[in-house]
Amino acid sequence: MTDRASTRERAVAKDDGLSPARELAQRRSGMVEVLLLWHPKSDRVELAVRDLATDESFHIDIAPGNAVDAFYHPYAYAARRESSYRVVRPERTVVDG
Repeated sequence: MTDRASTRERAVAKDDGLSPARELAQRRSGMVEVLLLWHPKSDRVELAVRDLATDESFHIDIAPGNAVDAFYHPYAYAARRESSYRVVRPERTVVDG
């Protein structure tokens, strides 16, 4: 599974799981991957951002009119919408020594 596929699969799982999200745009800057996705069944636009180094990610539902701005400035957009996004952290196993 590619990094991009993993980010898209997480976003699709958040929707109804029946209709795949359509990727409108994708970019990578250093270790940060940004996807702009459209969910046709719910007519919802989503921004998915993932730090490939830490595997932490967040997803934000965005208004279509803000999609391009959010795509190019995801952290600024997330800061304005702090209460409306969720951070996904990879599961970690703690081993007691």
